[in-house]
Amino acid sequence: MTRIDAKFAALKEQNKKGFVAYIMGGDPDYDKSLAVMKALPAAGVDVIELGVPFTDPMADGPTIQLAGQRALAGGMTLEKTLQMARDFRAEDTTTPIVLMGYYNPIYNRGVDKFLDDAVEAGIDGLIIVDLPPEEDDELCIPAQAKGINFIRLATPTTDDKRLPKVLQNTSGFVYYVSITGITGAAEANAATVAPEVARIKSQTDLPIIVGFGVKSPETAKSIAGIADGTVVGSAIVNQIAEGKSVEDIASFVKSLADGAHAA
Repeated sequence: MTRIDAKFAALKEQNKKGFVAYIMGGDPDYDKSLAVMKALPAAGVDVIELGVPFTDPMADGPTIQLAGQRALAGGMTLEKTLQMARDFRAEDTTTPIVLMGYYNPIYNRGVDKFLDDAVEAGIDGLIIVDLPPEEDDELCIPAQAKGINFIRLATPTTDDKRLPKVLQNTSGFVYYVSITGITGAAEANAATVAPEVARIKSQTDLPIIVGFGVKSPETAKSIAGIADGTVVGSAIVNQIAEGKSVEDIASFVKSLADGAHAA
């Protein structure tokens, strides 16, 4: 059982919804990014999604693209993102960390080396959005053999024919993308999302966590109420981009986490 499995099992036992927070590793710089990361668990975050900055993202909207550019301009790399996880783990051995990014830096590093380093750094899960199920042998299967969850995205365009393939080797949780589009765009709507979550739940026992378009405590509560939890990324990254203090960012995150936990 991974830290992710254990966390969602504990939440289920408490009849509580999960809250996942995304930050971009190295934004705006290594030290502040790490300080924000370290503040997340006390703010109520159940799972941390740590972005690996990449030059050519596919699913990320302007807010997260700019965060990636700031991080890259500051010299952030895949290795330094793993080091962030190591530094975090020096103080926190229980909060799950999901690395989110793209395959190119992993391929460049070498899959075996990357997975060994990820395990050593305390990474619990991967979301690699540009690796479809047809390429599971590339990273998904080797990752799971090392005890790392491979989390897949399902979207409004994932029809009944495609869904079983998407779920086939997914573990940890299923990330449901609430809108057709990029991160930080339209507001998620619980009434629209609810039937889609129910459809996915009929095909898997994994927790369904809904992200994209969740920007406020109210939306976090409404979305978590029809799923097993919610993810917030762009709204948090916006706070970092505005130069808010670590304390103010943590306070904002707590309001979102409180919303999700009240569902």
